[in-house]
Amino acid sequence: MTLAGAPALAFRVVQPASTSAFFLYRESAIRRAALRAAPGSAERYSLYGLDEAVAAGFDVRHNLESGRPGLVARSLGTALDRAVRVAGGYSGEFPLVLGSRRALNESAVVFSTVDTVGIPLVLLADAGVVRAPIVYAAIGLPERLQQLRTRLARRRVERAYRRVHTILAYGAGEAEALASWLGTSGPSVLFVPFGVDPEIFAPDDSRPLTTDVVSAGSDPRRDFPLLLEVARRHPEWSFAVVASRDHALVLSGAPANVEVELDVPLEVVRERLLGARVVALPVRDNSYSGATTVLLQAMASCRPVVVTRTAAIADGYHLADAENCRLVPPGDVEAMELAIASMLRDPAWAAALGANARETVVRHLTWERYASTIRDLLLAAAGGSTVAS
Repeated sequence: MTLAGAPALAFRVVQPASTSAFFLYRESAIRRAALRAAPGSAERYSLYGLDEAVAAGFDVRHNLESGRPGLVARSLGTALDRAVRVAGGYSGEFPLVLGSRRALNESAVVFSTVDTVGIPLVLLADAGVVRAPIVYAAIGLPERLQQLRTRLARRRVERAYRRVHTILAYGAGEAEALASWLGTSGPSVLFVPFGVDPEIFAPDDSRPLTTDVVSAGSDPRRDFPLLLEVARRHPEWSFAVVASRDHALVLSGAPANVEVELDVPLEVVRERLLGARVVALPVRDNSYSGATTVLLQAMASCRPVVVTRTAAIADGYHLADAENCRLVPPGDVEAMELAIASMLRDPAWAAALGANARETVVRHLTWERYASTIRDLLLAAAGGSTVAS
């Protein structure tokens, strides 16, 4: 059965005495730093609910417990990567998956947290190399499917994804696209809104507002060139941009009124958000990214936000233009400029938007709700009994 657009599951799951789960992550410095951080810290968001799964009684392992994959996994993974690409397919981090093969097959369920490890996982499962049921988080999968170059690659990938137990997406648009692709005979496809901890990202009235416009983000769909154009039009406004080094080249041309910071800890991002008069999040049109994580962090922090209306956040996140945020069309410099100006001119209205934004998060978009949904999906895939709500 295929389901899309549901912000919450329609069942609760009764957990068996012991359930093992394997979390499959992309190799990154941010992820390893999160694993070193203390449970409960903001950095642990990038672990996609691992701590909450442990607290719920899961026996959890993950692929970053040790160092690099062994020589055999690296060699075979490189060969498979080359073969997939030659066949017209879209590849990923095969060595990371192969290096964890034994632990994957010893687990009752596997949670694939991102497509770069998820695609090779699904292909290996289709080949019988990985046998555990898979809960798959899609983050831009429709865009990756468009890059498949041959009919054979498209047919094989579709067959492989039909074997997945559950697919979830953090944007309603992406969930709808995947449900349409797989059809009614495919696996369950669920829209699961992301969440944020409103206690970690909370307003701080003692923190002075030091920057007119703050923007943050690392995903490739961020439209920083649009933001820089707004900054050039308004040299009287101060801007701060926090991004990953993937955006360094674009941001190297920032005008003098823009301060740029790259690859900073999440605590620094939190401080920059708290010091913002306006948080501006321009995003290029796509199905999966709406600057969702930073958007929710800023909203929980009571900051007024202007964000691009993409399919990822247009539905399911309880956003209402001029009520709890400002929504602008993709690629529209003038709309972004006017939305920012309207909030800077009227601080009282901006504060009201921020207050409504936090209320929206507290009522609908908490981390506890997100993590409990992930827990229930894992339990259902692992064979936990379900009870209708």
